[in-house]
Amino acid sequence: TKWSSYFDTYLGGYKRAPKFMMPNNLDFLLHYGTNQNNQEVLEYVNTTLTKMAYGGIYDHIGGGFSRYSVDTKWHVPHFEKMLYDNGQLVSLYAKAYAVTKNPFYKKVVEETIAFVQKELTDQSNGFYSSLDADSLNETGELEEGAYYVWTKEELQTLLGQDFEIFKDYFNINSYGEWENNYVLIRDKPDAEIAKKHALTEMELQSEIDGSLKVLKGERNKRSKPRLDDKILTSWNSLMLKGLIDAHRYLGDETYLQLALNNANFIENKMLKGNGGLYRNHKNGESTINAFLEDYATTIEAFISLYEVTFDSKWLRHAKTLTDYSILHFHDTKNAMFYFTSDEDSSLIRRTIVVNDNVISASNSIMANNLLKLHKIYLNEPYGDMAHQMVKNVQDNFLENGQSFANWMHLVLYENQNFYEIAIVGDNYKTLGKQIAQNYLPNSILVGSEQEGSIDLLKNRYNKGQTLIYVCIEGACKLPVTTAEQVLNQL
Repeated sequence: TKWSSYFDTYLGGYKRAPKFMMPNNLDFLLHYGTNQNNQEVLEYVNTTLTKMAYGGIYDHIGGGFSRYSVDTKWHVPHFEKMLYDNGQLVSLYAKAYAVTKNPFYKKVVEETIAFVQKELTDQSNGFYSSLDADSLNETGELEEGAYYVWTKEELQTLLGQDFEIFKDYFNINSYGEWENNYVLIRDKPDAEIAKKHALTEMELQSEIDGSLKVLKGERNKRSKPRLDDKILTSWNSLMLKGLIDAHRYLGDETYLQLALNNANFIENKMLKGNGGLYRNHKNGESTINAFLEDYATTIEAFISLYEVTFDSKWLRHAKTLTDYSILHFHDTKNAMFYFTSDEDSSLIRRTIVVNDNVISASNSIMANNLLKLHKIYLNEPYGDMAHQMVKNVQDNFLENGQSFANWMHLVLYENQNFYEIAIVGDNYKTLGKQIAQNYLPNSILVGSEQEGSIDLLKNRYNKGQTLIYVCIEGACKLPVTTAEQVLNQL
């Protein structure tokens, strides 16, 4: 109740400005709303996702989100585009698409990935960190937002007779005006604009797409925002997770290939021979011992990559990185993880990060990883570790839900059934894909063609059949043969 009192149920987000998107808050609320069938919470999540993607914080011409808006209606952004925001938002909108099948969410995912591909992808398949807010204006001076804003006269000249519809669609009026320029912002659904102009929604979308293409061509003539070409492991892993979720819920094989390209980059360039990670990659060189955030996000992404490929290599990497983290970051006294390794300089004061911010706390990501790995490796201490970590912070949940949203997934996992879904047989990949396209946050998928190396996949193979086992803590129901039967068992 305290958390929901801050909800802006009309414009989405929270009742304040500036407005940050806080993907981990919305990710938990999507999980909670579906798990508890709470329509009020789901309506709030959908309002927020819609208004964010309607707003100027979203780049309607080139795709991708800026960091935050300075106002309450998501209109005028701080124009810097960060990899970590876009990676998390691709995940979030893909999951929301799985729940709602709203084609607008799918479009946001597709356009955001296209932006990352075009503007933030290195030839090594690593992802750059950000595009700056500033670019050179017409007089050759650096100006925030110069690349993104328009005058009314520019739009009229460029769009000609199509301007009238465009004006209504993107509010070239007092609602969309900013400092004598316009930042494109929507506030009405397609159906309403189409009706006003006596068009079908398909005709309207074709008109708008044509206008945006014209503006994109014109914008490409402008001086581009400056690029921060650092390649950071944690931010790459957040984008990797976004690509995996986009493939999982939208079914596009292109996204899986992009994910594998980036995962191979992390494996080949950021993994050390001793089981650790590098933090930074630039000019072909990997440097700096990784922080807990790098380990936690990479483990999370590799677990997810295993679930859509069933390539046990990614699960092995996730386990190796987890064991390395326990060895070098874990504090046995308070049962939490330090942000820095014990291999780093003793001059650095070791801190423990527990509050979720624009990126989830490294400890909350780690706790979620441990819980999921426990379901696969029952003989390891991962489950007890995750349970104790939640106990350490749970007194904060009622008072400060916004800052502990990623932790609270674990409460839902512990209070509801969490399922291991094991698929064994020739058709394991096809069935895995059919199951995975459903939004099933309280589950982990494992699969193999015959006997697998992990306990969940042993003694399950039955020649000539592909069997699916729904299990809780290794205890399984009678096997079934279709994705529909699995969903009925959950």
